[in-house]
Amino acid sequence: MTLAEPSGPPASSTRPPAAEPEPARSPRPARTRQADRVARRLVRWLGGAVSRYWTVVVFVVAWQLWAQLNGYNQIVVPTPVAVVADVFGHPGAYLADLGVTLGMAVGGLLIGMLLGAGMAIAVWASALVSGMMTPVALAMRSVPVVAMIPVLARVFGYGWPTVLVITSIVSFFPAFVFVGSRLRNPPSGAVDLFDVLGASRAATMRRLLLPHAIPGLLVAFRLSAPTAVLAAMLAEYLMGGRGLGSLFARAVSFYQPDRAWGVALVATVVSVGCFVAARAVERRGLARFT
Repeated sequence: MTLAEPSGPPASSTRPPAAEPEPARSPRPARTRQADRVARRLVRWLGGAVSRYWTVVVFVVAWQLWAQLNGYNQIVVPTPVAVVADVFGHPGAYLADLGVTLGMAVGGLLIGMLLGAGMAIAVWASALVSGMMTPVALAMRSVPVVAMIPVLARVFGYGWPTVLVITSIVSFFPAFVFVGSRLRNPPSGAVDLFDVLGASRAATMRRLLLPHAIPGLLVAFRLSAPTAVLAAMLAEYLMGGRGLGSLFARAVSFYQPDRAWGVALVATVVSVGCFVAARAVERRGLARFT
């Protein structure tokens, strides 16, 4: 007996058709990814700068609106846009004098700090030197720098030596005070230990007091760095010659207010930059010597 074959069409398969593979996405070019990272960093930097210096931004915007809405002439009140345009449009008019002022400021800063630190060491080592130099240092600090410039100019001449002397005097007193304070107040336990070991005064100075005085020297460096730039400009303004101070005097004499305000802007930026750089040096030094 044979089985009858089932009638009708064969049953179709119930398995779903295989899905077609999606085309692979091409990776983003490396240049595009790098541009995105740079853009994100720039946005973060701008956000941080605005959050820190928003008062400066508000001041500049208010200055621009005030000058435009009142219709002031550029000779009376130049707008910030005109000042910035003069600085970036004529950089050659500033760079040479800026280099002279920076050279005088850096040279006077180094000389003044070395003299201040050396005098502080001499005052610590000798009571005679202390009685002679401490009143002189205090008197030099009490006399305004503007009053000293004509006297020093008669001695050193109306040129760069007087500018260098002025910046050295301005940088001298902070180093003298801070280094001297650290030398007079060393760690008491360390001093007793050196005395017990029979160390000489020279050995105590070299191995204990000088490393202990370096933080004070770094603080003096941070305080004197921006002041040296302004002192150099003041001396140049009163005596003539070259430098940002002389450029400011010429701009005022020839009725160029945008150039005069541009000099003030450049001097402010340079002074702030010197302060920031000196603060970074101070932080690195304090992390090592404290």
